[in-house]
Amino acid sequence: MIASGPSIDNGGTMRRSGEAWRTALFVGGLVLVTTTARGDDFAPRQDRLPVEAPAGAVVLLGTGVEPRFVGMDGGPTDWKHDGDELVVTPSEGHANHVHSIDTFEDADLHAEFVVDPLAHGNSGLYFHGWFEMQIYDSAGIDPVTDQDEGSLYRFAQPLLNAARPAGQWQVYDIRYTALRRDADGKVTRPGSIIAWLNGKKVQDGVEFDEPRSPYIPYKHGVTDHLRAVEKTLLETGRGPIFLQDHGSPTRFRNIWFVRR
Repeated sequence: MIASGPSIDNGGTMRRSGEAWRTALFVGGLVLVTTTARGDDFAPRQDRLPVEAPAGAVVLLGTGVEPRFVGMDGGPTDWKHDGDELVVTPSEGHANHVHSIDTFEDADLHAEFVVDPLAHGNSGLYFHGWFEMQIYDSAGIDPVTDQDEGSLYRFAQPLLNAARPAGQWQVYDIRYTALRRDADGKVTRPGSIIAWLNGKKVQDGVEFDEPRSPYIPYKHGVTDHLRAVEKTLLETGRGPIFLQDHGSPTRFRNIWFVRR
């Protein structure tokens, strides 16, 4: 339960509980952004790359591991497997995504990547195929928006610009707490994300409900296989992580998650 707490002069209100601070920004009576800071228990190390997967992690891409990703039709992906790395094969329709074989409900996910200047380095991590943590060539951009790297796409801009220049390895660590639905599919509790990018916290408990992007895999380039994936997600609350194709040959390595 969240108790009442101090107000904020800039149009927001903050409420505190034993486990969360909740902040909402109001403009004209409308709630624009809601965040829930979960405290400092999620503080991953990102100072040296690559970061070794901890015991119990599900390794999707790593040294000596066959990539645990499939294509949009559920078959083998046509992305380039370059040593321990996986490289996006761009498509004209920007819908040649891949998704993990392994699924989760709540999880801490780690991913390392390099953006390419082509198509602004556009890619992303789609949690459950619904909510995208943006990957983009955003180094030096000021101010950042909800479409720059570090953003929860179409929900919240990053707290700061932590993006590195194209061609450099970068790292995301993301604590994903899935939304909850009732038997009729209605959202009963919003989900939330805490995200660290290159040693900086860029999302601090931002909440989300229904997807906002028109480009999610279940709407853009959808296949019968993906319809089945989304059906299982709605029934069980468990889904995969998608790596996005948006026209740029983004390079990935060392992807793993720990279920929570």
